[in-house]
Amino acid sequence: MKTPYLILRALLRTEKGTSLLPYDKYHFLVDKTANKTEIKKAVETIYKVKVKDVNTLISHGKLKRVRHAYGRTSDTKKAVVTLKKGNKIEVT
Repeated sequence: MKTPYLILRALLRTEKGTSLLPYDKYHFLVDKTANKTEIKKAVETIYKVKVKDVNTLISHGKLKRVRHAYGRTSDTKKAVVTLKKGNKIEVT
């Protein structure tokens, strides 16, 4: 069984992530094998808030070239978590 800290990798502090804050939405980097219910339980456990909705997306890795060798960046999974009215996560 996965712990909540293994499911949620990081709170993404990007331009898109900060633009979602006024709408009670938070952008997380999550484990690739985690599903929406696991993500919801992890956010509720760690941050002590109530989650309304979870949307996920997978960013596929890109082919990169370094000198004469080709490599690939890793695939990542992100989640946009919407909180219920009155709940908030402190972002510092």
